[in-house]
Amino acid sequence: MTDRPPSSSRQVILPAQTYVDGIRARDRAMLARAITLVESTRPAHEAPAQEVLLTLLPETGRSIRIGISGAPGVGKSTFIETFGHHLLDAGHRLAVLAVDPTSPRTGGSVLGDKTRMPRLSQDARAFIRPSPTAGTLGGVARRTREAMLLCEAAGFDVVLIETVGVGQSETTVAGMVDFFLVLLLATAGDELQGIKRGILEVADLIAINKVDSEPAAVVTRAMADYRQALRIVHGTGDPHRLRVVGCSGLTGQGLDAIWQAILSATEEGRQRGTLAARRARELVTWLWDTTETALLTSLHEAPDVVAIKDAVEADVRAGRLTPALGAARLLEAHRRDPRRR
Repeated sequence: MTDRPPSSSRQVILPAQTYVDGIRARDRAMLARAITLVESTRPAHEAPAQEVLLTLLPETGRSIRIGISGAPGVGKSTFIETFGHHLLDAGHRLAVLAVDPTSPRTGGSVLGDKTRMPRLSQDARAFIRPSPTAGTLGGVARRTREAMLLCEAAGFDVVLIETVGVGQSETTVAGMVDFFLVLLLATAGDELQGIKRGILEVADLIAINKVDSEPAAVVTRAMADYRQALRIVHGTGDPHRLRVVGCSGLTGQGLDAIWQAILSATEEGRQRGTLAARRARELVTWLWDTTETALLTSLHEAPDVVAIKDAVEADVRAGRLTPALGAARLLEAHRRDPRRR
């Protein structure tokens, strides 16, 4: 089964050191409870969650962080299941954090217990955790980053972050990993036209999945088309940005080439110092993302804002007030919040 504890609303908060000791002991159940704690939006959970993270922070940063994206139907789940076992067989410990859309009714992950990866979820060397988006891109980033740190502290030396394959979350996740892999299909034509430029800009490798089910000529043409698309985006100065490989999540074809490309890129980044710089930039991005989220929460909760927001929204809907003037009124009300004095 996947490692999913009771919801944060029912979880009994333990002393911070209990979470720390459990994670250091590689207790998957305690790791799952700690992730639930840091995912919680309840104010009472914030201080113990941050204490756990701060205590464990020196024990993080030792994993290879990999983002995996691809449109629904491209075979991400099968690919991750097979690729995950490939890594486990090579002696690694693997954590999979799946950024799932949030149910508007329950607030939980739509894809639930990740039954899409049944064999991997049963392996004691792997940890699979769905991470709900909470309806906001900032929620994705905050929860996924902190869950990633906890997994690293628990001794998982490879962390895969799977995205849903739609929306802006792809570029956000690409900014928090060491290597971003994009899965595509060999159906060039319409598929190629539908690729967002932003995805190509952040992709470290394009893997054409399900090549075992396509004619060789179709795969060869698709690889050429994708390389050309990358060349248009990146130019010809960096051959590493033009990498395209074929693979099969069903048979395992091409998985070793993908892993070697990841190892090569991350090792080169370590030697040149670009990996450390990339992670340092991400910490600053994380700082400001968290600050902006806190400010937005403060705005919505300010008593003076709550008192006028319905009236301001009604005036904007009716055309009596422009959105800009409405925003100015809300911000002025926020500035009057007595908690800020």
